[in-house]
Amino acid sequence: MDRNRNRWNLDGQRALVTGASAGIGFAICRELLGLGAQVLMVAREPEALEAARAELEEEFPGPEDAVLALPADVSDDEQRVEILDWVADQGGLHILINNAGCNITRPALDYGEDQWRGIFETNLFSAFELCRGVYPMLVKHPVSSIVNIGSVSGITHVRSGVPYGMAKAALQQMTRNLAVEWAEDGVRVNAVAPWYIRTRRTSGKLADPDYLDEVLLRTPMGRIGEPEEVAAAVAFLCMPASSFITGECIAVDGGFLRYGF
Repeated sequence: MDRNRNRWNLDGQRALVTGASAGIGFAICRELLGLGAQVLMVAREPEALEAARAELEEEFPGPEDAVLALPADVSDDEQRVEILDWVADQGGLHILINNAGCNITRPALDYGEDQWRGIFETNLFSAFELCRGVYPMLVKHPVSSIVNIGSVSGITHVRSGVPYGMAKAALQQMTRNLAVEWAEDGVRVNAVAPWYIRTRRTSGKLADPDYLDEVLLRTPMGRIGEPEEVAAAVAFLCMPASSFITGECIAVDGGFLRYGF
């Protein structure tokens, strides 16, 4: 019984979650805390981040350092160094969740160079650099894990814009490559690929009833996903129960990617 219980919790593990102040990132923090992990939250907006941290602290009363937060922009080189130094000061890391993301949706010819490069910086390059940066901390433990938050747009065409789809596709290939390269070091690397999830970022598009109808028609389960459903998949990939899974990308999409004619 004890062995089985230990496979399904994260007691004693420390997790870094980027883009942690709202939506999927916040739901991931809540899920990991509920499973016994210490959570280090990073997001760009200080006030929103502190409000999110305080909410989780109230929901999960415990040690003062159970949930900590650092405002930072993962796309900035200097601020990434600050994040890594902060994590090291907390005692290292067992889990990295690369969730921070951004997007601008428009036709391919309408992007300015700063715009499409910015999408790559936040969604792809920051994740690569954080993976490399935390690697020396992760390999200190017999088993550790990285979970990258991808998107169905990295697998098939959706109306998210070309740069976002390119960045998410590359993120999933990065996941596969790192999984193979770091397997012998005990570092598992996986990803999840959500379809439409009910968050602040998607609320504008989903408020259009015609657009919502189109989305639901392409989703066999006939509804929009919830952040907690993505968080549950992420948590599974972090737990000892998934100890022989690496290099995988789990779609959290209500069947969208499997929809045929």
